[in-house]
Amino acid sequence: MSSDLVAALTGLGDSFGPTLTAALVVFLRVGAMMALLPAFGEAVIPLRVRVALALAFTAVITPALAAELPAVPQQPVALLGLVATETLAGFVLGAGLRLFVIVLQIAGTIAAQATSLSQFFGGAGVDPQPAMSQILVMGGLALAVTLGLHVRLAELLLLSYQLFAPGQFLSPADTADWGVAQVSQAFSLAFTLAMPFVILSLVFYVALGAINKAMPQLMVAFVGAPAITFAGLALLFMTAPLVLPIWHDAFTAFIMNPTGGPP
Repeated sequence: MSSDLVAALTGLGDSFGPTLTAALVVFLRVGAMMALLPAFGEAVIPLRVRVALALAFTAVITPALAAELPAVPQQPVALLGLVATETLAGFVLGAGLRLFVIVLQIAGTIAAQATSLSQFFGGAGVDPQPAMSQILVMGGLALAVTLGLHVRLAELLLLSYQLFAPGQFLSPADTADWGVAQVSQAFSLAFTLAMPFVILSLVFYVALGAINKAMPQLMVAFVGAPAITFAGLALLFMTAPLVLPIWHDAFTAFIMNPTGGPP
């Protein structure tokens, strides 16, 4: 009886062994990427849920890549190299995607500073931020998930094996240039999203200065503070449905072309 069981387990291992080794190679990249993913990799998501999501993505994309992935090497040095390259590739992709969350945080911070709301309604989450940043981040992530973020991420993972071959280290110079370009474009996009609030702030304070010049006896601070607060909240209400699609278009462009798309 025991010999039959051993034979059955051996046959099962021979049948599913290549698939399991391929899944292990894929999980190295997916697991590293999951640590930085927008929405799915947030710190507020329980660790068990993130591990389950990483296993789910691994199960989805492994059948499409099983024939192209290298076998797990037996030598410790080669195995360590494979783990390092796959983990690094996952972190690079995850960092590129995480920049889009940082874009919304920076845009919200700029908007809050411009409208004197940076100290009011401050968030008390994992990373304390102004309320505008929290609203934009939650709105952007909800929009991305609603429009099929999980499908886009699966497509990106499949594409990543064409961009970053398994077992090969990324070029340090190319990676550094790519990172600098992505950070630069991230700040550019963040400032673009916050531009309506910067313009409002400029116009408002120029007008306030003119009023103060014409009527020195008027306490413009008591008039201006409530006005800029109301104007900032009203502008957020009007512009959020317009700026979030712009952010999502850039996010989708990056997923479709991570080496050349904007953040």
